[in-house]
Amino acid sequence: MISAVILQIIGLSLFVFGFFPVKPALSGVRSLSSLSFSDFFLNQFPLITLSNNASGPESFYSDDDGDSDSVANHTQTSLPPHLLKSLYQELSGIHPSFDRLILMVTEFVLGKDGLPPREDFRGAMPYTQALLSNGMAIGYHAKAAPPTVTMPRLKAMVSGAIGGFLDVAFNFNTQAMLDDNLLGQFFRIGWKMVMLGDETWLKLFPGLFTRHDGVSSFYVKDTVQVDQNVSRHLESELNRDDWNLLILHYLGLDHVGHIGGRNSILMTPKLKEMDEVVKMIHLSTIQTRDNDQGKTLLVVVSDHGMTENGNHGGSSYEETDSLALFVGLKSDHSDYAASPCNSIYQVDIAPTLALLFDVPIPKNNVGVVISEAFDLLTDDKQLRVLELNSWQLLRLIQAQLPGLSCRNLPSHNGFTDGLASTIVECSGSMEKMLCCLYMNAVNLHSSWKSKSLSRSKSRDDYSCTVAAYHQFLKTASEWLSRRVTDKPVGLLAFGIVTMAVSSLTLLGLMICMSTEDQPGENQRLCNSITGMHKWSVNEIFLLGVMLILVMSMASSSMVEEEQYIWHFVLSTSYVLFLRKAVQPLASGSAKSLFKMMKGQTERHDICISSIILLLISGRILRGWHQGGVNWTYLPDISKWLEQAGVNHVRSIQLVSGLLVISLSMCALSLFGSRRKITRLFGLCFLICGLLVLWHLYHNNAFVSTSYDAAIQTQIIYAILGIATIGTFVALPWFIPLWFPSTCSELNVKSTSVTFDGQCIFSLVEFRDSSYLIGLAYIICWCLLQLLLQQPINSMPILLLLVQIFSSMLYFSCSGLQHIEVEVALLYYMGMAGHFALGNSNTLATIDVAGAFIGLSSHSMFLSGILMFIITYASPMLFLLSMLMYISVKCTSYLANHQNVDLGHLAKMILGFPCLVPVGLNSILLTSYTIVLVLMRNHLFVWSVFSPKYLYVCAATVCVYAGVFVVAATEIYTCSIIPERADSDADLTFDDGLSTCASFMASQQMNDVQPLSSYNNSAAICSNQDDFRQALINSINETTYNNSEARQLISEEESKLIAAKKHSMAECKRRSRINSQFATLRTILPNLIKVNKASVLEETIRCVKELTNTVSRLKEIYGGGRLECVFPAGADKLRIGSCEGKGQEVVKVVFSCDDKRKLLSDVARAVRSVKGKVVRAEMVTMGGRTKCVLWVQGINGNDELKMLKRVLNALTEKPNMARTSSKPKLTL
Repeated sequence: MISAVILQIIGLSLFVFGFFPVKPALSGVRSLSSLSFSDFFLNQFPLITLSNNASGPESFYSDDDGDSDSVANHTQTSLPPHLLKSLYQELSGIHPSFDRLILMVTEFVLGKDGLPPREDFRGAMPYTQALLSNGMAIGYHAKAAPPTVTMPRLKAMVSGAIGGFLDVAFNFNTQAMLDDNLLGQFFRIGWKMVMLGDETWLKLFPGLFTRHDGVSSFYVKDTVQVDQNVSRHLESELNRDDWNLLILHYLGLDHVGHIGGRNSILMTPKLKEMDEVVKMIHLSTIQTRDNDQGKTLLVVVSDHGMTENGNHGGSSYEETDSLALFVGLKSDHSDYAASPCNSIYQVDIAPTLALLFDVPIPKNNVGVVISEAFDLLTDDKQLRVLELNSWQLLRLIQAQLPGLSCRNLPSHNGFTDGLASTIVECSGSMEKMLCCLYMNAVNLHSSWKSKSLSRSKSRDDYSCTVAAYHQFLKTASEWLSRRVTDKPVGLLAFGIVTMAVSSLTLLGLMICMSTEDQPGENQRLCNSITGMHKWSVNEIFLLGVMLILVMSMASSSMVEEEQYIWHFVLSTSYVLFLRKAVQPLASGSAKSLFKMMKGQTERHDICISSIILLLISGRILRGWHQGGVNWTYLPDISKWLEQAGVNHVRSIQLVSGLLVISLSMCALSLFGSRRKITRLFGLCFLICGLLVLWHLYHNNAFVSTSYDAAIQTQIIYAILGIATIGTFVALPWFIPLWFPSTCSELNVKSTSVTFDGQCIFSLVEFRDSSYLIGLAYIICWCLLQLLLQQPINSMPILLLLVQIFSSMLYFSCSGLQHIEVEVALLYYMGMAGHFALGNSNTLATIDVAGAFIGLSSHSMFLSGILMFIITYASPMLFLLSMLMYISVKCTSYLANHQNVDLGHLAKMILGFPCLVPVGLNSILLTSYTIVLVLMRNHLFVWSVFSPKYLYVCAATVCVYAGVFVVAATEIYTCSIIPERADSDADLTFDDGLSTCASFMASQQMNDVQPLSSYNNSAAICSNQDDFRQALINSINETTYNNSEARQLISEEESKLIAAKKHSMAECKRRSRINSQFATLRTILPNLIKVNKASVLEETIRCVKELTNTVSRLKEIYGGGRLECVFPAGADKLRIGSCEGKGQEVVKVVFSCDDKRKLLSDVARAVRSVKGKVVRAEMVTMGGRTKCVLWVQGINGNDELKMLKRVLNALTEKPNMARTSSKPKLTL
């Protein structure tokens, strides 16, 4: 197993480094690449000698001759900054309109799905709104590429390149940027740069800034100092004239989003603060212009958006929708937010700024210049801008496709002055199409230049040339953006084969262990005449689950909504176990019914009750968070509680913490074998739990940023660590050994028998140690999660703990068959709980804020560990519960084996609990690796499949860590207890055997009775075999003899069982009532109070209001029946006229597929033909919708036909209306 795991780690490492390389990039910066430039340079600067190490304006010349690289080697030069700046301006032909640049980076809360933001958000930035409405600024929705985290987004804005996906990992350890970028170009022409804010800039561009004051971007609990640290320098910097570039990176809005989401009460004040900063900068730039100090361009950008919860990192619209605001560029639109062309890509900022300030476009840029930024230039300069951008993209395409040459196209060997002859229809492969589009633009531009010299040019020629350039730039940019890097096939194949071999090895080990000798029915089955292993329903289902998971990995939608698969698997597993529990009762004979009357069904009742509890808790967890990607806006329990108010959430957090402590103490009370050590253990963790509750009561972990709160949390961390590690280290040494005095006085006669007897005795101590250490791990992990998780997740932590204890109760009574299935169920429960805590396969759900709880200063290592603990809370919790599973299950399994030695002990104990999670995870990892290779050219490979693969890799690390902890704990315990047994007493099997057996049996009956029942062992044992059987009966907690076992239940115990049954029935009834009230609370509008009386009162009021509304409608429309009945099965549209009051009314009836925003689309379509809807009816059923509209303002057949045409388009193409509309920018 260890060899297979090592092999898997090697294969995974090879595959990751092969599949996620850095995208191909042109190294260095722009170099001189034209012989004509060499001649020009020598004429203008004769005293400067050329050298091979120079850098220069390569982008200012075409590369069509194909010899640029050889020419560049002879024309490179090193120039002083002022000469290089003059050279750039001379060669570009575009004189800069600005002298200084202020780049302000901050977050802005834009509207969702292209809609305007909330009214209070827009009202919080009046000055910025005025700049847009007065045409003094140009604003854009700038779409960012995933991953939407800070470092790769900053790289995209200054280089125009889309980084590799592993930049999301490099974001936590930023390295210096070596690729060509704007800041490097500015530095080479002598610009002085100042940076204030996010220290990521300092890590990306070390040594470039004259002055700087950086702050950490990861300490998200700070929402005040991070912005004040920038603003305190702002006024003095604006009054100075010794800088050319001023970078202001404000982090406050981003941190507010991480803490409280989009709707945080701190969001509006932060927006007002940013509006004041924009106002101060703008007024300062106007004053600077009046004093003839040069013109300053203010560019306000946001590096990414945020989800409703304030997180980011994925590819949803809210995360990729960012802002780009150019203050200082004139706009012809009075309200530029209403312009139809206000959507760009974030990478378009780099080439635009480069040409605005006359520096070369960065080599690896894939963006397209923003044409509106150059509207004030003449036609020839605007075409020059497009030409320079086209040359740069063509060079990048040629780097991606070595050997590509566009000058050899047959259709472009020559061109004429006629416009039609210069445009060629482009088709074929993408390479040919790109060359064709480029040559079309070049030929049209050359034709326009020749006509310009002869004064015969027209506006149509210019427009066609611009259109040709834009067509090439758009096509080239899109192709380069989604270009998949050529993967090293050999490395990928070797990695996949290595992981496949590891998976097959682990799967073979699982099959071998499952077919070994097993106790009870399985043993008789394996030793039967056929010798065949029959697959049970549970084992078949286990294989079916793996098949379903593997098949679902190939669907991007199933990857985004993976939580549904895990919840389905878990619910189905519970139903199968429930069937197994009730089957003996349903098919029992008369004899078994008689036994039931005698009290033989207690363990069946325990099994059934445990599964019902698992079903209930699983259903609550399923509805706690909506999860996924596409349906997060739907209501769930967490949203309902958050709407109820912060006080309700904190109350639930405290109650959940109290219940976690209570349940832990109850689980400890079931273990009564050693009273002193149990009390000491319970006291330690009770103190830890009370400290956690005290901290949660006095400090809100997600708002409080005080130093005292961090110190308190660190103290709790230390106490939890000491209690847990102390339990692990000390318990095997101090747990009392079960050696009666009569046994310790016997003489040893057989060394083989003595060792055998000592191992069986050691199982008792081993079981007790495993139970207590496992419980310590579980309690520590749950208390840690109460500290770190969001307050709304405290109840799911409690429910996960309930699931663990319920499953252990069921496993202790279910027998010894199919242990591998039960271990697999624990693994499935951990994965389902991962999504129940609000996680998904997008990076946006990672809780960054919780990673800084208890940290007084930023530490990348510690915050990374805390982030991992928060994200994989559920899988690790269920892996740690394997220790408790071993204590209630595997010791009974071992006691039924005749030959027990230390090696066999370790094999049986660590077999299934460690092998099954590693094996299942290995199958999923290998399968998804193969899927990722097959989907490498998929449209969503970087936005869906790659983030999922990172989660799969992190889950693999989690499984390895959990299995390592379990294995290390059990190996340590197995090594200590036999050593203590050897040193404390020598055991023999002589006259005192019967006393030992009776002592052990009585201890077992007294100590662990609440978990299960035990067989009544014989009181006197006269030989070794009888003694062994007595020990087996005393240790075996889950093996029952169906023919001879008798449950002795006293009258008090019977009453207790009856009371428990009544209590469970009452709980079930109350649960049903509460669930119905919960449903009412979610559907009732404007519900303020959530108590039951208020809910009933509001329900009665709503029913009465609806009844009155129906009555009023009947009075208004004459009491006639409503027109809208049921939707038709096919799309139909019928338009006719009807009588109206005062003017003609057109009646429209149509049926179509149901979809979101149907009413708004219909209203928009009617308004487009100048109609007005005066009445509307709608019925939705079975995914179909029927609408009846009464429309006024339609006059004549032409308008009637136009109305019919737009409605036909709406029903036939339901998404056309939305896709054709551009998002509107409004701040």
